[in-house]
Parts: sequence; C-alpha cells; structure tokens
Amino acid sequence: MSAPLEPMELRLKLAYPGFSLEVDLTLPGRGVTAIFGPSGCGKTTLLRCVAGLNRAPVGRVAVAGQVWQDETPTSETPAIFVQPHKRAVGYVFQDARLFDHLDVRGNLLYGMKRAGVSVKGSEFDQIVAWLGLTSVLARRPQHLSGGERQRVALARALLTRPQCLLMDEPLSALDAQRKNEILPYLERLRDHVNLPVLYVSHATDEVARLADHLVLMDAGRVTACGPLTELMSRLDLPLTHADDAGAVLEASVTEHDAADGLSQLTLAGEHLTGPGREPHTLWVGLSPHPVGHRVRARVLARDVSIALTRFKGSSILNILPATIEAMRPDGVGTVMLSLRLGHYGVLDTRRDAPSLLARLTKRSCDQLQLQPGRSVFAQVKGVALMA
Repeated sequence: MSAPLEPMELRLKLAYPGFSLEVDLTLPGRGVTAIFGPSGCGKTTLLRCVAGLNRAPVGRVAVAGQVWQDETPTSETPAIFVQPHKRAVGYVFQDARLFDHLDVRGNLLYGMKRAGVSVKGSEFDQIVAWLGLTSVLARRPQHLSGGERQRVALARALLTRPQCLLMDEPLSALDAQRKNEILPYLERLRDHVNLPVLYVSHATDEVARLADHLVLMDAGRVTACGPLTELMSRLDLPLTHADDAGAVLEASVTEHDAADGLSQLTLAGEHLTGPGREPHTLWVGLSPHPVGHRVRARVLARDVSIALTRFKGSSILNILPATIEAMRPDGVGTVMLSLRLGHYGVLDTRRDAPSLLARLTKRSCDQLQLQPGRSVFAQVKGVALMA
C-alpha cells in the first residue's frame, strides 16, 4: 500500500433561495468519510461542489495536494476553478447510469476513454476481478441485477484513476438482498484503495459498516465531524436518538469454537490490557474470518443491560466492566447511557477507549442509583459482526 494522500480541504459557501451551504472541513486523505444527515441537508450539494458541478462563489477545494478551487473575496491571487471534466473524480450515483447499447466491457472502456486515461490490461483485469465482474463483461446492463449494475459503475469510476471517489447514496435503490451483495465489495474498497472516498448516506447501518470518518450535516451546516467510533456514541448527537442507536467496536478474531458455533473477538486498543488485566473480549456467532482478521462489531443500545456486580449464573456470555460516562433522558420513561469500557473502578479517559450505549428504563436507573462516574458491568445480549 502506498503512502496516504494529503488531507482534503473543503471550505465552501453558496446560497440558493431557501437554502445555503457553509462548510469548513479537513478530511482524511484515505478511507471512507460518510456524509450523513436528513434529506435536504446539503449532502449531495457538497459532493457536487467537490466535483465542480456546482460552483460555490466562495470556496476552496484541495484534493491530494492539488487545488481545484480557490476563490475568496479578499484573495490577492487569481481565482482558481478547475472545470469538472479536468478534475480526477470518480462519481457513483444512486442509479448506475450505464449505456444500455453497450455491454459491460464497452461501458468500462468508454468511461476510461472519456476520462482520457490509459489502463494496462492487467490493471483492467484486476479491478474487474476484484469487483466480481469477469463473468458479466459481455452482458448488456438490462441483463444485470441492481447490485451488478452498481458494481459496474464502481469499476468504471475506479478505472478512471480518480484522486477521490464520490458516492451519492449508491445503495438507496437496492433491496436488502442486493445491498448485502455489494457491501462486501465496498468494504474491500475501504480497506485496499489508497484514495479518499466521500460516501453520502442516510442509512445508519451502511455508515456503521463502511465509514472510518463521519461528517454529520443539518440545514447546510456541519454539526459534528470526527472518527466514526467516537461520534456514534456521543449523546449530544442525533445518531443516539434513533431506534437502532448503537456503538461500533474495532476488534480482531482471536478464537473459533466450531462445536458451539462461536468466535471470540478481542477489542482493539492496548489501553485495555495491563498487569493482571485481561483484554476485553466478545463472543459472537461463528465468523468465516481467520484468527487475526480485523473486524467491526456493532452493539445496539437496546441489547445492553446494566448490573452492579458480575453475575456468574447468567446466560449472557458478554459481560464487560465499564464506567458510566454520561446519561440523557431518551423519551417517555427511558434513559440513554454512554459507557466507557475499561477495568472495574477505573475510568479510561482516552478518546479512543471503546464505548457502548445502553437504553434503559428510568425505573431501572433509579433502582440501581445509576449516575455518571459509577462503575458497572455492561451485559451485552447481542452483537452484530460486520466484516
């Protein structure tokens, strides 16, 4: 893998009747940054500004060390605005936008020709095989499934050798089966492609599975920006108000128990270990991944209960020591807790220490006299393993 690209700079201001966009972002130069928010909040407009399809009167766009736009009212240097067709952008839309009169190979070659790039045969074959398209190169788009069409659109974008990849809700038109078909390919993209990906979505499950970094938007403004695992557990953000609110944990596979159909995960982070301290582990359904493979696990707030002591006679396999970091009313009769995992009686204040969410009844909180700073045990009833 080559060295990471320079950070992306996105500083944009523009206004339409009834809507304005104002963002100031510095984003990682590699990996998936999810742009998340309600419909009409400016997600697609932001992507179109990066691509040059919308021109912000005041703005700066820099990708991989190249300035595509630099226009400020007080600038003493000439304004810079690189036209859309000269920007090395791969754009994947909600619909694949393939040419029906061309087969898959023809669609891919046309995209390369339009972008003015020359790709070696080995590189072409590698991307086609990587996205599982070798067997469908001779098919016309009308004979492809929705998932196959989106994979062709993704291959076409990658074959233009982009400096950044823009994906505008690429799975929103797919049913659950087709979405599950393409998600592993997007995970591979996240893990192996050395370029920044801006991924627009309003689906929490997609964001939790794919993103490394998260930008939350509302009404054309950025409300929060940071690592996915941190923002998913912040009680001051709207993600924790949803019915499917939950935490994302980075882990690695450390053991398989085929007889019981289980695999053990060890949570990432050296701060979880120490003299006489065992690393935090979770048991999940049997994973197809080998020992040592890095995975993500998602734990929903509704699948976490709280105990003041560790029960030995419980059917729950996953019981982790934690400290209550914050509490927030969460509707009629319920409370949302943010828990920082650590060792019992020790609050780990590091930002990268894993967190969990727990949604409890107010009565339970009152009976247990729960409050921020209290040491507890988090009983995890369900864990969704994400590849």
